[in-house]
Amino acid sequence: MARIKVDIPAQFSFETRIPVRITDLNYGKHVGNDAILSLIHEARMQFLHQYGYTEMNLEGAGMIMADVAIEFKAELFYGDELSVQVAATDLSRVGFDLCYHLRKAVSGQFITVALAKTGMVCYDYSTKKIVAVPANAVASLFPTA
Repeated sequence: MARIKVDIPAQFSFETRIPVRITDLNYGKHVGNDAILSLIHEARMQFLHQYGYTEMNLEGAGMIMADVAIEFKAELFYGDELSVQVAATDLSRVGFDLCYHLRKAVSGQFITVALAKTGMVCYDYSTKKIVAVPANAVASLFPTA
């Protein structure tokens, strides 16, 4: 059976720490796959916030998630602290990818918990149309572009 393979960049521009909440656990007493998506969403919001953006205001444009891929590598449990690195990649005229490297510390070393990618598309919620990525957002998220 073919498996999803998420390629992540070598460098990340942002890192945050997120504690695992009791509500993130499933009946297996570990973090459920749905909770991983929620944790990625929190990391995305913090990443955008560092630039003064939200998902509803990226230099005047909104954003919608067009797709998501998650490659699970290890379990997370209540009490674990998640380190999430985020980087913007694959810029196009109307969107870009956000890549996530989710890790936890085990015996003083980080191990990968999951690799993920979300495809973000710029969107005008008032006209219900896809729009171009604003130039100022490109300059912020892709400083070498």
